[in-house]
Amino acid sequence: MSDIEGNAPLRTLIVDDEPLAVERMQVICSRLPALAVVGTASDGEAALRLIDALAPDLVLLDLTMPETDGLTVARRLADRTAPPAVIFVTAHDEFAVEAFDLDAVDYVLKPVAPDRLERAVGRVRGRRIERPAPVDAWLSEFWVPHRSELVRIPAGDVVRIDAERDYVKLHVRGQSYLLLQTITSIEQRLDPERFIRIHRSCILRRDCVTGLVHEGLGVWSVETADGETLRIGRTYLPAVKKMAGR
Repeated sequence: MSDIEGNAPLRTLIVDDEPLAVERMQVICSRLPALAVVGTASDGEAALRLIDALAPDLVLLDLTMPETDGLTVARRLADRTAPPAVIFVTAHDEFAVEAFDLDAVDYVLKPVAPDRLERAVGRVRGRRIERPAPVDAWLSEFWVPHRSELVRIPAGDVVRIDAERDYVKLHVRGQSYLLLQTITSIEQRLDPERFIRIHRSCILRRDCVTGLVHEGLGVWSVETADGETLRIGRTYLPAVKKMAGR
């Protein structure tokens, strides 16, 4: 078993272009026995050089930095065979989807609460201890802003997705969450065996469809498990009928 899989602290690099933010993060890390700060960097290029030199286990990475930003650093790390774990630390929640596409372990919003960072660090350890599961080509989870943090929602828990201009609304067990994404970009990343688009503004989980209703004049609607009737757009009608074996 390697040190990272045992009780040794995670060797951690802090990356942020704001000196006060770096100082605050150092203070927080000093109070977490699971972390040992081995260095700091104020820009993306310096971060990459230090990662090469120090081989940290974990990078606490700011998103918005001049020139080489945090997403660029994460993209370049993703091409490596054994990159460090990445936790994004940022004041901006709108990059969460892209961040998790880059296999970030967590996405912590500023101002950082010590207990929130501690939970994120626990996820790093959990990921390292467990054997990695096969990578699924389809979107398996959403991370959505909710109050002061981001909430993980498994894709399989989402029953319906509605378009709301530049946002989508995810419907989950009687609750709904707004996410800054277009419905088309979401559709392209969802497993078509589990989800189907029935309208330009609506995607349904397939197993929530209980029936189809022909309303006349070529107009069809979907009946759902929660008792709703939703109009099917003409463009999407052939795919919905095919799902029903028609």
